[in-house]
Amino acid sequence: MAIRGTPTRIGEAALFADYPFLPGAEALLGAEPPSVRSLLEEPAYERARAIGRARVLAAQDDPRGMTGVEELAKAPAEVRYLSFLFARLVLSAAPQAGAIRRWAVAEAKRAHERLRSVSPPDLEEVGRRLGFALAAGHGTVSVEVADYVRLATPIREAEFRLAGQPLKDGRVRLAPVRASRLLEEAVRRTLAVPLPLSPELVRSVREREGELLEEVARRLPSLVSRPGGPTGPLRREAFPPCIRKMQRTLERGENLSHSGRFCLATFLHRAGASFETIVDAYRGAPDFDESVTRYQVEHITSRDGGRGYEPPECDTLRSHGLCVRDGDPDAPIALDRARDPICFEPTLRHPLQYYRRRGGSVAVPGEGSATGAPAPGTSGEPERRPSTDRR
Repeated sequence: MAIRGTPTRIGEAALFADYPFLPGAEALLGAEPPSVRSLLEEPAYERARAIGRARVLAAQDDPRGMTGVEELAKAPAEVRYLSFLFARLVLSAAPQAGAIRRWAVAEAKRAHERLRSVSPPDLEEVGRRLGFALAAGHGTVSVEVADYVRLATPIREAEFRLAGQPLKDGRVRLAPVRASRLLEEAVRRTLAVPLPLSPELVRSVREREGELLEEVARRLPSLVSRPGGPTGPLRREAFPPCIRKMQRTLERGENLSHSGRFCLATFLHRAGASFETIVDAYRGAPDFDESVTRYQVEHITSRDGGRGYEPPECDTLRSHGLCVRDGDPDAPIALDRARDPICFEPTLRHPLQYYRRRGGSVAVPGEGSATGAPAPGTSGEPERRPSTDRR
């Protein structure tokens, strides 16, 4: 991909075909682009719709599945762009907000695979077009501190913490591979926001692509109790605020800390969630890897003959910054004693206590504690807590 120094039509076409989310990509369609209705209905655009549907379904199954849509590599640039536009249009009309977020993660990962192999000047160009002031140097890429904080904050890997970055003249200097990871986050943020559609257009999309949207809804994670678990279905409304916050973080396609991932898996297991439900809870994570997640969830849940690890106590959650009792900025209504008195009860020491007091059933008798359990985020040692992180 040659971007800088080749502002030719061919260079622009290759750029926009690979990165259809960039401003100006609509130029691929020429002077007379099709209307939205034409894209949705006319036979001439059936191939673009077919590839777009494949993009949508691959993303719902596994954020990394986008790389397996073979038709993308074979299609002309304008068809690739239209398939992207169609997918974004359909998911913007989906009733479930999680559908477009998972697709945004998948598209961002696909872009990241390409960005990892391009030169620093190309990274600078893509970043500039996305609205971030990247600058290529001698084998490095620098970014303004404010932009770095915006993009790196959702990335929970320790190596991205601002305190550990080299700073000079108000800019953070990065290796190209880390700069490409920041741009992945920029793409995810851009695409996770649905297109503003009129109610009429939403109805039209849902009518024409109802079968696709039903399949998307079916593939989205749902709360299912495991056979032999507690009586009745899982009750998400009875989950403590900290657990709901962890779920929302992953559903938005953002990273959750190792401690948070461990806590979520252990809580869902003790609440009676099926193995597949627990795995599905992590599909929105930017670094989701199906095989790694399955291995680590199996280790977490199979300990002590299927009892599994104990979820951390409230004090442990506070020490890891996971307790939201003192305020959750993402909650629709601020958490306080009046609205959620259970969370503030002096005797509440464990998230499973909260779940029981709200009417939920716990699969394994006793709430216990997490004392003696090792720190999360490790792998390869059978007696250490694994994380669902791949990086």
